[in-house]
Amino acid sequence: MIDFSKMTKKDVGKCFDYFIGPKDTTEAIIREECKTAIEYNVKAFCFSSSIWSSVVAEELKGTDILVGAGIGFPFGQQTSAVKCFETEEAVRMGATVLDNVMNVGLMKDKKYDQILQEFKDYKKAAGPAITKMILEVCMLTDEEIRIGCELIAEAGLDWAKSSTGQWEGPTMEQVRIMAKTLEGSDTKVKVSGVKFPRAQNAYCFLMGGAELIGTRQAPQIIDSLDMMREIGVVPKYKG
Repeated sequence: MIDFSKMTKKDVGKCFDYFIGPKDTTEAIIREECKTAIEYNVKAFCFSSSIWSSVVAEELKGTDILVGAGIGFPFGQQTSAVKCFETEEAVRMGATVLDNVMNVGLMKDKKYDQILQEFKDYKKAAGPAITKMILEVCMLTDEEIRIGCELIAEAGLDWAKSSTGQWEGPTMEQVRIMAKTLEGSDTKVKVSGVKFPRAQNAYCFLMGGAELIGTRQAPQIIDSLDMMREIGVVPKYKG
């Protein structure tokens, strides 16, 4: 669990992926927002596909910020072969971390073997890149969330992610199910789809078992750290 009492504002930046997703995003916007990502020392700069991966890699060269790309975003209904092609292409274009979307229909149909094989195919296609899998927990029962996390861990994926952010985000109860299911494994929990009030909710998710938040509002949430400490949402800095 994250200990904010030992983290400066710069340290806290690594608890966030900065996601830029509007359909009308241009190259100029991507390049400008990469500067924001560097300023706030975020974990990764993410987009919904690999279209800007080479541009982001160029802008972030010389930093430790990861180049993110979405796979099967946002529905996750492509075949495994298509997702693997997307994955391989993203890595070729410079992506170092990938956010894939699970096929929720397969989970509803209890086709667990097929889901697990897709996860394994994705892991293999990703090569050295960090792998995340999005569950879209707002569409799942508690049991389905647990099974999804177990399959993600069994496939050796690096992160289980709650949501795409395109629909409802997770509840604290759902994030706790994810965290408890993955306890003792090498798979960590990422949350997206944080709703208003975003700052309070984001920091509570991080204290509740998540280790990463993906959001367009990362700069504003990071900037709110002092206020969150002042009102007691986040522990005061002790060094």
